[in-house]
Amino acid sequence: MPLTPALTVLEGRFVRLEPLARSHVPALFAAGGRDEEVWRWLSAPTPRSESDLREIVSRRLKDVEDGKRVAFAVLGREEGAAIGTTNLHSWHSADGRIEIGGTWFGRKWWRTAANTETKLLTMTYAFETLGYTTVVWRVGSGNLRSREAITRIGATLIGPEPAAAAEPGLLLYTMRRAEWPAAKARLSERLGGGGSVKRTSISA
Repeated sequence: MPLTPALTVLEGRFVRLEPLARSHVPALFAAGGRDEEVWRWLSAPTPRSESDLREIVSRRLKDVEDGKRVAFAVLGREEGAAIGTTNLHSWHSADGRIEIGGTWFGRKWWRTAANTETKLLTMTYAFETLGYTTVVWRVGSGNLRSREAITRIGATLIGPEPAAAAEPGLLLYTMRRAEWPAAKARLSERLGGGGSVKRTSISA
């Protein structure tokens, strides 16, 4: 039976993923605040001020408190500050499914090692540490950049989200555990052969 995600630090060569906190807001706003393109496909509106982003982060943290998600701030090793976020949510231990979503980076870090390693860290954690058999992404049909990125790592387009009536144009992508070794190899190759992932659990 897969484990429930916990407050965890995931260490990579280019990024460090740590539990999202309100203290990350100034750096996150500097990285991607006010940028319409960064926020175009996210469920939250584009934050026009640090206060706006603090409200968004507070809602994410409420979900964390309610046991509905684990939210990470992505810290760039070079910058020493938060450059984006990613989340694990909607896990179902009975059928082995977990979702990755709410991922965004400041435009400067699109298609960089930071983005690639974040995928490697979160998927390694989901498949290898927690023991889930399927990772799921929900992506807007018009979000070609994210769709291409997910396809490049080997995810499969299943089709329209079953609840598409509520969210028109939402597509469902999945990757199964059997497909993960090949995907992990591709991600590691992009990072120059690195693939070592350190995990540090922290108490709630």
